[in-house]
Amino acid sequence: MLLLGNEAIARGAVEAGVAFATTYPGTPSSEISTNFFQMTRECDLYFEYCTNEKISMEVAAAAANSGVRSMCVMKHVGVNVAADALMTLAYVGVKAGMVILSADDPFMFSSQNEQDNRYYAKLSGLPMLEPSSVAEAKNMVADAFDLSEKLQEPVLFRTTTRINHSTGVVTLNNIRKRVTKGNFTKDPINLVVVPAVARNLHVKLLKNYDSARELAEKSNYNFITGSGNRGIICNGVSYSYVRDGLKDLKMENEIKVLRMGFSHPLPPALIKNFLKGCVKVLIVEEGEPYMEEAVKAFAQEEGLTLPINGKTKDLFTRLYEYNPAQVKQCIAGYFDLPYTPPKAVDLSDVPEVPQRPPTLCAGCSHRATYLEVKKATEGMDTIFPSDIGCYTLGLLPPLSAADFLICMGSSAGTAGGFSKVNDKKVIAFIGDSTFFHSGIPGLINAVFNNHNFTLVILDNGTTAMTGHQPHPGVDMTRLNLEGYGRVSIEAVVKAIGVDHVTTIKPYKVKKSIDAIKEAIDHKGVSVIISEEVCALYANALKLPKRKPFRVGEKCKNHKDCISSLACPAFYIWNDRVKIDANLCTGCAVCAQICPENAILPVKATA
Repeated sequence: MLLLGNEAIARGAVEAGVAFATTYPGTPSSEISTNFFQMTRECDLYFEYCTNEKISMEVAAAAANSGVRSMCVMKHVGVNVAADALMTLAYVGVKAGMVILSADDPFMFSSQNEQDNRYYAKLSGLPMLEPSSVAEAKNMVADAFDLSEKLQEPVLFRTTTRINHSTGVVTLNNIRKRVTKGNFTKDPINLVVVPAVARNLHVKLLKNYDSARELAEKSNYNFITGSGNRGIICNGVSYSYVRDGLKDLKMENEIKVLRMGFSHPLPPALIKNFLKGCVKVLIVEEGEPYMEEAVKAFAQEEGLTLPINGKTKDLFTRLYEYNPAQVKQCIAGYFDLPYTPPKAVDLSDVPEVPQRPPTLCAGCSHRATYLEVKKATEGMDTIFPSDIGCYTLGLLPPLSAADFLICMGSSAGTAGGFSKVNDKKVIAFIGDSTFFHSGIPGLINAVFNNHNFTLVILDNGTTAMTGHQPHPGVDMTRLNLEGYGRVSIEAVVKAIGVDHVTTIKPYKVKKSIDAIKEAIDHKGVSVIISEEVCALYANALKLPKRKPFRVGEKCKNHKDCISSLACPAFYIWNDRVKIDANLCTGCAVCAQICPENAILPVKATA
């Protein structure tokens, strides 16, 4: 079958008999979880969308320690959230196989940083596997479960966006029978990590580390191709680029390649023997010089003085993704191979491609909320701490409603800090899913420390940015799913002790502006819950559609609608504002702000 990398990974896990899977959705990992979620409707696989990554890891760890094969899936920055659990779980270990998938994001296609999570393997002492292709990802994740059970430790499975979101031909194998019910055996001397227990467990972890290193020496995922006295060491998708580059340079048999798939612990003997047969070695790895530093250390231990390079000014950078042409050129330059890069295509007669920055969808309720907050705070000095989600796109003009962002849940925490040292009015924004993920502690902190800011919770009824996954506030009956609870954001906020809590409907502009003004005038912590279903989610749920709007004859072409709202359903034709009825969702926000009342519903046609 032709499968997306994430589909292949989900398939590999199911073939391995995974019975319990958990996640907090995050691109580029989200489709793995979507596949698990869909499978649960057809089989006895258990799957949870968890409140955050730490809880995802804890839930899966409990299942794995009850004898049930488990997997938790997250993007690279999610491991930061789960790290508290991860570091000690490495001590405790598991009884059944447990795979922790970290989807790294070089070039930051959908992330706030491009951290290299191979360092989490080093920090935790856990083994790590890295696939180089879609087909290998399916087979490797299955082997990761076996490795986990052999070592009685979780196994980190690191992918990158290029693996997650590529497609490849995958051969399906038989599906192993799932063990869905476990039996937890009490063993507090090894499972309750008080200091005295932890000291013994750390000894066990280091023994497991030595065992993992012996397995890495013999692993089929660490292999050598080609021959000669010039060498390349690579991992992940970089191996595919190296292989293609050597083929183009006709050097497949003249340069030998060591591909690291079992990348932590690195196998010292295998690497040292590889180096002994080389006069020069190139390290090709996206991200940090993780392997390069280790390989140089191994060379020093053996007294080898050959050149070993990777991240240098003239070779590879620590920034962004690599590409085949870049890798080929670096190989040719480093080994003095004849290579003439293809001549750049002459584009001098081609018009410049218009910029198309990411934007909130037509009819997005976040756009309406931002407009209303801006109207309510006209003339004020403001600070807008924002958070991770679709609404981060409020950063750009004309909304310009994001001034500071660090990570998931940071808006509530940073808002408190800003309010204490600035005289400006602080209005923070956070999404519904992000609020449950990590926004609640910041709000509790604000109430306790008597901070002075307004938190706007943008409740669009789903985890929209990563593909409409559920969260604890979602009405699951809309998805025809029973057996779920539902947590009220308003009830949580009030229970925390926030005195001023208001729910607005952002498509009702005047009422919303009045409510926002009242909230920001409140001294102390106030919360506004802006409640309107995501326009795309509403379409997916087949909710009743509103009539689209048009620009009528009264329009004086002042373009305030575009300059203040900038809904993508607007366009200019012959210097006049028009509305694309195919994009318009009928939210009517533009009609409410038009000074001439020139924006009207499209008349029904016979």
